[in-house]
Amino acid sequence: MTPFDHDTVTPYQQDKAKKEQVEEMFDNIAHRYDFLNRFLSAGFDQGWRKRAIKEMGKIKPKSILDVATGTADLAIAEAVLKPDKIVGVDLSKEMLAKGQIKVEKRNLQQLISLEQADAENLPFDNNTFDAVSVAFGVRNFANLTKGLSEILRVMRVGGKLAILEVSKPTVFPVKQVFGFYFKVILPFVGKNFSKDHRAYTYLPESVEAFPQGDSFLQILQSVGFKNSKCTRLTFGICSMYIAEK
Repeated sequence: MTPFDHDTVTPYQQDKAKKEQVEEMFDNIAHRYDFLNRFLSAGFDQGWRKRAIKEMGKIKPKSILDVATGTADLAIAEAVLKPDKIVGVDLSKEMLAKGQIKVEKRNLQQLISLEQADAENLPFDNNTFDAVSVAFGVRNFANLTKGLSEILRVMRVGGKLAILEVSKPTVFPVKQVFGFYFKVILPFVGKNFSKDHRAYTYLPESVEAFPQGDSFLQILQSVGFKNSKCTRLTFGICSMYIAEK
């Protein structure tokens, strides 16, 4: 499958495969991830998740897969849709451990199960889920088309995909302010609070290299998704991609 520029952007300057480095990075920052997520997004990330959930709710899904679930924020929020089951998968054991605590605190362990798994080799049968979500995780796929193809495989016909991803604003002065914040402020704050400097320099690097807007929609369509669309959120800081199988 065709590699993209972002496939070669890695968290650390190591000989390890990208997915191994991504797993290591998230294990390293898991203890501060939720705090930094809220702080560095100014809380907007919660509203973005609600927009994705609203789109997924249009098909009244009974089974949901949340890929790159991290500490399970989106999986937990999806409980409002009242499905029969929600499965969250992630590479990082430490992130999943934090997520499991949150799931149990909300008494949702009968609804939500968290599993360590690779998005490019999902351990599920074909046509298993009504809806699949990915919040700020597709940038971390080592092979974008393979990961998206796996998501398509495990979705049922008529199922809906909702992807949230950080994007680059194009409107003045948001573009300029965002660029300074993303390339200067974010790495500084991330380094001092997470103690992992590369985690928050990798973020702007991976966003810069990631195909956005129409380019990403074309990739979704080439993989086999249909009726794909992109909605820019909060002046283009985040993009929401919706597609169907």
